[in-house]
Amino acid sequence: MHALRPFFHPRSLAIIGASSDPERIGGRPLRFLIESGFAGELYPVNTAGHAELQGRRAYRSVLEIAAPVDHAIVAVPIAAVVQAVADCARQGVRAVQVFTAGFAEAGAQGAALQRQLVEIARASGMRLIGPNSLGLINPAIGLFATFSTLLNGLRPGAGRIGLATQSGAFGSATYGAAALRSLGLSCAVATGNEADVDVAECIDYLAEDPDTRVICTALEACRNGDALRAALLKAADAGKPVVAMKIGRSELGAAAAATHTGGLAGNDAVYDAVLAECGAVRARSIDEMLDIAGFCDIAPRLPSGPRVGVVTGSGGIGVLMADEADELDLSLPPLPAPACSALQQILPFAVAANPFDTTGQVTSVAGGIERAIEVMLDQGGCDSVVAYLAHAGLSPQRFAPTEAALAALAARHPERPLMLVMLSTPEVAQRLAQAGIPVFADPSRAMRALGAAWELRRRRQALHRVPPLSAAAQAATPPLGAVATEAQAKARLARAGLPVPVERACASREAALAAAAEIGYPVVAKILSTEITHKTEVGGVMLNLGDATAVGAACDELLRRAAHHRPDARVEGVLIAPMVQGGVETIAGVVVDAVFGPMIMFGLGGIATELFRDVAFASAPLTKSRAERLIDSGRASQVLRGWRGAPPADREALADTLVKLSAFAAAHAHEIEAIDINPLLVREQGCICLDAVIAPRPPHPAPETERGTWHE
Repeated sequence: MHALRPFFHPRSLAIIGASSDPERIGGRPLRFLIESGFAGELYPVNTAGHAELQGRRAYRSVLEIAAPVDHAIVAVPIAAVVQAVADCARQGVRAVQVFTAGFAEAGAQGAALQRQLVEIARASGMRLIGPNSLGLINPAIGLFATFSTLLNGLRPGAGRIGLATQSGAFGSATYGAAALRSLGLSCAVATGNEADVDVAECIDYLAEDPDTRVICTALEACRNGDALRAALLKAADAGKPVVAMKIGRSELGAAAAATHTGGLAGNDAVYDAVLAECGAVRARSIDEMLDIAGFCDIAPRLPSGPRVGVVTGSGGIGVLMADEADELDLSLPPLPAPACSALQQILPFAVAANPFDTTGQVTSVAGGIERAIEVMLDQGGCDSVVAYLAHAGLSPQRFAPTEAALAALAARHPERPLMLVMLSTPEVAQRLAQAGIPVFADPSRAMRALGAAWELRRRRQALHRVPPLSAAAQAATPPLGAVATEAQAKARLARAGLPVPVERACASREAALAAAAEIGYPVVAKILSTEITHKTEVGGVMLNLGDATAVGAACDELLRRAAHHRPDARVEGVLIAPMVQGGVETIAGVVVDAVFGPMIMFGLGGIATELFRDVAFASAPLTKSRAERLIDSGRASQVLRGWRGAPPADREALADTLVKLSAFAAAHAHEIEAIDINPLLVREQGCICLDAVIAPRPPHPAPETERGTWHE
C-alpha cells in the first residue's frame, strides 16, 4: 500500500476543530463530507464539549475516539496545532492534514513551529500534508476533505484525472473548471507548505493509483529534484501522461512564489528541460492543461506519430488548423492516391487534399461527412484525424445518425485518435467522450491539445534517467584547482578534453610581446582580472593585433580602460591568444541548479546571448545523442547547418565538446556554481573555446600574497 493511500481512501476521518457552523473553516469539511455521502466514519472533534456537531457525535479530543482513525484534519488556531498533531500521533492516526496557516510562509517563528510538526510526524510514522493546505478530494467515495468554498456551488465528479498542486486556490480553480467541462477527477490535493508530503510524492502516488489515467500538476517550487524526476519517470513508465504548470516563469513571478511557499522557485528553463526529459509536457494556462488532460483521458491512446488528417466544412478553418499544426511539429501529409480516389467518388465536387474541404454541398450527399472521415481513417496515411463539423452538435436529433457512425468508426480505429471540432450540447459531447472522441469548440485549442499529446508520446520514447555519480568516482576526481581567471579556467577545461587555443597569461608588457611573437600574429589581447568577468563591458578585449607595436599599445589601452571603468578591480595582466576567425559563435555552459543539480546550457553565443535568450538546457551528464538533441533545440541548429550560403559547421566536434563539458560538470558539481564558454566557436572543422569563466562554489578568494599584479 502506498504511504499516501490513507489520505485518499480513509475508512475513518476526524475533524479537529470541527464547528457546528457549516460556513466556518472547521464546519465546511464536515458539511461537505455529510452532504456528499462519505461512507467512512466521521469524528468531529471540538474542545468546547458539544455533544454533537452537525448531527454527528462530537469528541473533546481525538484521544477520546475508541476506534482507529485513518485520516485527521486539523483546523484549529495556530497555538493549538502542535498539540493537536501530537495527539494524532499518540492516537495512531496515519495521515494528517493541517489547514491552519501562519507557519513557514509567515517567517522564522512559524518555520520553527512547522519543524515541530515534522518531528512529531516522523517520530510516529504519521504522514502530514500542509500546513497551510486547502485540503483534498476523492469524488468517487464522497471524500471532500477541504474547506474550499467552491463546493458551495459545485461538486467535481468522479473520473480519471488526478491533480496535485501546491497552491490551494489554484487547485480549487482547476477542479472547478474541470467540473464545468464535465471532466471527472480521481482525486485532487493541495500540499500547501509541504512540511512533509510534497507534490512529487503525490505524483508518485497517482502513478500507482489504478483510478488515475492522467496526472495534472502545478508547481511553485521544488525542494527535491531527484524525487520529482523519479515520480515523473514512474508516471511515464506507467503510461500516464503528466501535464504540468510551473508557476513563477518570470523573474517577478519566481520571487512571488518564493515568498509564498518559503521555497526556491528555480530557473524556469531548467524546469522545462527536466519536464521534457522525464516525459511530461508543460501547459501555460489552466485551460490548456485541462484541454490536454481531457484529450488524453478521452482518446483511447496517444497519437503514434505527427501526421494529421483534417476533414472540414470550412476552407478557412482548415487553413487555421494547418497553421497551428505547423507551429506544433505536426504535419498534414498529402493524401495517398487511393484516398484521393475514394474521396472524389463520395464528394466529386470537392478537391481531394489534406485538409479535405467537403464544402457546404456535403449536406446533399447521404452520410457524406462520416464517409469522408472513414476514408481519412482507413486510407489517409495519418496518425490522427480531426474533423470540423461547425455547430452540428447543437442539434442532437439531427446529429444522432452521424454521432452513431462516428462512434463506430472510433471503435474500429482505436489506434488513431479521432477528434471533433464543433459546438455541441454537453450531452452530445459527453456521449462522444464515452465513445473515445474528444470534442473541442475551438480549432486552435484542439490542435494544441493534439500537439501536446503527440509530444507526450515522443517524450515517452526518449526518457532520460540521470545516473548517480558513485562515491568511488567522486573520490577519484581530482580537485577543481585554481580557476579564478580566464586563463586558469581554460587550462582546467583543456585538461578535461575541451578544445582551447594556445595562449599565454602575461604579467608585463614584455611578456605580452614575447607571447605574441611565439603564438604568431595576428593576436588578441584581453584584460586579465578575477573581478572583471564580462570583459566587453569595460572594453577589455582588443582584436586583430598585427605586430608588436599594436600589442604594446593594446596593453597600455587595456590597463587604462580597466582603471577607468573598474578602478576597484585588481588587474593580473593580459591574456594573449591567437586571432581566430570564421565559424559560428555559440555559447555552452553549466549551471548547478539548487534543485536539479548540474545542467548543460547551449545556444547562440556572443554579446547578444542574454538579450535573445535562445538557449536550452539538459541534465548532465550528456550522451552523444542527447548532446545532438540539445544542439537541435534552438535557432543555433539552423545556423550550424549553413545559413545563407555559409558552409555547415562541425556538429560532430560540437557534440563531443558538450559531452566532455557535461562529464566535467557532473564530476565537479559539488565545487562549481556555473561555467560559461562564450563564445564557443564552431568551425567547418572542429570548435574552440574562445572565452571561459568558471564560478566556484563557494567562492574562496586567494590570499593577497598569491594574487598577481600588473607591473610595468
